[in-house]
Amino acid sequence: MKTLSLILISFSIILLSACSSKEVYKPVKVVDNWKNSGNSDVVINAVSQDAALVDKRKVFAGGKVLDITIAEDEKLLGFSDGWVLSSNIDGNITLQSTQGKKVERLNLKKTVATASLNGDMLAVLFADNEMVLYSLASKTLLLKEQGNPPIVVNSKLVKPYFRDDLVIFATLDGKVVIVNTQTKKRLRTIIVSSEEHFNNVIYFSLVDNKIIAATAHKILSLSQEEARAPYDIRGVIADDKTLYVATKQGEILSLTSDLKQNAKLKFPFAHFLGLVVSGDKLYALEKEGYLIEMPKDLSSYSVYEADVEDGYVYIDDKIFFVHDEYISVEK
Repeated sequence: MKTLSLILISFSIILLSACSSKEVYKPVKVVDNWKNSGNSDVVINAVSQDAALVDKRKVFAGGKVLDITIAEDEKLLGFSDGWVLSSNIDGNITLQSTQGKKVERLNLKKTVATASLNGDMLAVLFADNEMVLYSLASKTLLLKEQGNPPIVVNSKLVKPYFRDDLVIFATLDGKVVIVNTQTKKRLRTIIVSSEEHFNNVIYFSLVDNKIIAATAHKILSLSQEEARAPYDIRGVIADDKTLYVATKQGEILSLTSDLKQNAKLKFPFAHFLGLVVSGDKLYALEKEGYLIEMPKDLSSYSVYEADVEDGYVYIDDKIFFVHDEYISVEK
């Protein structure tokens, strides 16, 4: 019994020491308080890739609160082609038009991870990593592709991306799957990374005519050739032909579209909540309550104090929303 007590005491000391020694970002110099910030008109209660759930289960997208309410048993999937998408755990998906009161419903019979709409075509990524296309008008299945079921995923999900006669699925197992919407056939599967856990694609875009995709472990650039670079990624944003990556090591990196490094800044122990590009500046919001302003060449930086509480973070154009506060990068 005495031995057990000593073990428990030793474990408690180690645990307390680990908690007390946790390092946080402490800037050498703070310029001032960031002026364009304060209490928001909305409270962020949940987020998707391009919309947020706010007070009274209304939807905030495109800088305004939409006259659309999400049912209590449904989660917000996002905003797509003039429709708000939501679903419940049983796979009942609801589409509400922002023009008038038109509502469409489908029973897909299993949990939806994310989805998007283009005209009549609904692309759905299920929680088991199955990819499907449906006709909204006829409620018929057009295509089904099964991916590898994930063990555990990052909360940042990327909805299917429509481009011309293609739809691109950013999967839950670290792949990009390209489907032809005319032939209803899979054209290509590209691996972004192959980690066992938290390997879903968390970022996707087209930059400089290249496909850019990232998981928490690696970033991919794809055109005529494939390029990959390993980083512990917290967030990615693109501007023209340049990528900006925030890492778990407190780095901000500038990369070319083929993943060559332009520049890097290091902020020891920083935990970045998000990135915004505005004009010739890059802004990074840091968890301890700082807004870091940098020129896009990362040649310098200035740190400002910003009111940041725990809660969901949603970025709408040039504004960070954190729970019930806003921080606009426009001065």
